[in-house]
Amino acid sequence: AAHSIREAGCKLPLGFNVLRNDVSSAIGLAASCEGAFVRVNVHTGAVEADQGIIQGEAHTTVRKRAMLCPGVGIWADVLVKHAVPIGDLGIEEAARDTFERGLADALIVSGVATGEPTGVEDLRKVKGTCPSAPLLVGSGARVSNAGDLLEYADGLIVASSLKVDGILSNPVDVERVRELRAVMN
Repeated sequence: AAHSIREAGCKLPLGFNVLRNDVSSAIGLAASCEGAFVRVNVHTGAVEADQGIIQGEAHTTVRKRAMLCPGVGIWADVLVKHAVPIGDLGIEEAARDTFERGLADALIVSGVATGEPTGVEDLRKVKGTCPSAPLLVGSGARVSNAGDLLEYADGLIVASSLKVDGILSNPVDVERVRELRAVMN
């Protein structure tokens, strides 16, 4: 699919995320398809999820990127959705570990699940802890809250709210896209 997008002449940055946390495959795709970034759900620390315990492997990810595609960014979730961190880790400490120790290039903060709103207070805390980190909203962005989220975030990763009837499995609703773009501009 990525090769087809490139062959069609698309010059937009492409990012890769292979769920649940297969960052090695994502890096391979980015290297072979002129990707700009990979998304890593668990870059540092460990979480309990419906797939079991997932451990971050920042050291492996950073080394593999250096070998295959050094210009590709690592966009990493901070306390990823659909998971619970193992241990008592606050969002500020998780953000600092991900950005400073894990060497992520951008941080992603999400709500608890796909489509669930990201807390503005969580964004404020992460931006205050890592002011130089590009900060993205990973879930729950919609026309009604985009302005508030963008007070702290540098960008939005949006899916559900841009689909027909706000349902993830539905096709993209072009009018919803236009409405969100108008708020972002």
